[in-house]
Amino acid sequence: MPEAWAHDDHGAAGLGVEVRELANSSKEWDGRILPPYPSGQPQVKVLRITIPAGVRLPLHWHPVINAAVILKGALSLELADGSRRTFGEGEALVEVVNTVHTGQALGDGPVELVVFYAGVQGSPTTVLTTTAQPPR
Repeated sequence: MPEAWAHDDHGAAGLGVEVRELANSSKEWDGRILPPYPSGQPQVKVLRITIPAGVRLPLHWHPVINAAVILKGALSLELADGSRRTFGEGEALVEVVNTVHTGQALGDGPVELVVFYAGVQGSPTTVLTTTAQPPR
């Protein structure tokens, strides 16, 4: 039997499997092009994160490409230059890389999200900072 491309429905559309694309981008949420993947042994990390209502995260940056899906609540992301964007329940985002930013849980309840990091072994997924802008 020859191999066939299943595409995103995994070849199971006739079985009632539904696939909904949440994100498909070569750009970060602020519109910049994603950087190339670093060389080294790939490592994927998936985190489920809960941010309590009203909490503002400390300034930080990500040295690896990552994407998130908001499961519950609304999250406002803000760059050091003051640009911001809000993501709500069910939305996906491709996070900024090597760019200092913060996030804040909006509303009365917590924000729950799942974040997928695509990095290399030995590289952190998040770096806390005060004001220094990492190199792009």
